Amino acid sequence: MKYVVYIIYSEQLDGYYVGQTYDLDDRLKRHNSGRSGYTKKGIPWKLVKTILCNSRPEAVKLEKKIKNRGIKRFLEDINIGM
Repeated sequence: MKYVVYIIYSEQLDGYYVGQTYDLDDRLKRHNSGRSGYTKKGIPWKLVKTILCNSRPEAVKLEKKIKNRGIKRFLEDINIGM
């Protein structure tokens, strides 16, 4: 099963969130409906970046790498900084 690591951005919070999922459309709907605890204060969230992974362990590893680097710095490294 393919997994996606995604980064979303909230103008309201001026902040980013990184996560991983196998159903990106559903996950984004959950973030923007307020059903996701951490992200409900930042609605609306905009999708900034997706990275396709071959497995959940690969996606979890990449998500952790991005969090450790810092989402903003990671995006700057790949020239997507906002």
